[in-house]
Amino acid sequence: MSNTLLADRRDHIIDRLSSGYANGAFEVEELERRVALVHDAQTPAELDALATDLTPLALVPAKQVRIMMGSVERIGPWVVPQHLAARVVCGNLILDLREAQLAHGVTTIEVNITMGNVEVIVPPGVAVEVEASSFLGNVEQRTEPASGTTVVRVVGRVKLGNLELTTRQVGETAREARRRRRHTQPYR
Repeated sequence: MSNTLLADRRDHIIDRLSSGYANGAFEVEELERRVALVHDAQTPAELDALATDLTPLALVPAKQVRIMMGSVERIGPWVVPQHLAARVVCGNLILDLREAQLAHGVTTIEVNITMGNVEVIVPPGVAVEVEASSFLGNVEQRTEPASGTTVVRVVGRVKLGNLELTTRQVGETAREARRRRRHTQPYR
């Protein structure tokens, strides 16, 4: 590999490490240690090994989804941008985050729903914050309390539509999740 390509690869790895630090993946001492190793690395494999524990989320900082009279489902393994803006008009959007790669810290999903439906499914251990207004619409949050460092924050508005947030384990149906919650919650 030429020196120019290796230098470009070094810059790319340093950018990923810096983004990882900014997203809370590790402390400043670990960033300094890894950057020193980046400068000592002689091969692309040595460079890549320094960032294998980091998801490529810095490469997807923001994204927009627009649905008009249609349906979109994001299910299975996928990388969630730190900011996702979803505009749904007379349509349906399902965001299943159970197998998705989420950034450390806060992931913001901004919704703008008009006569449509958005369902967000999070895995156990992910905290959820909802700040959505509703006009002749419905906002349902059936998530479980979590104290992790990963937070999904849903903001926006619902007009003549539905926004639903639930916590489910991987492979668990909505019915199974309701049954599990019923059996684990103390009687009131």
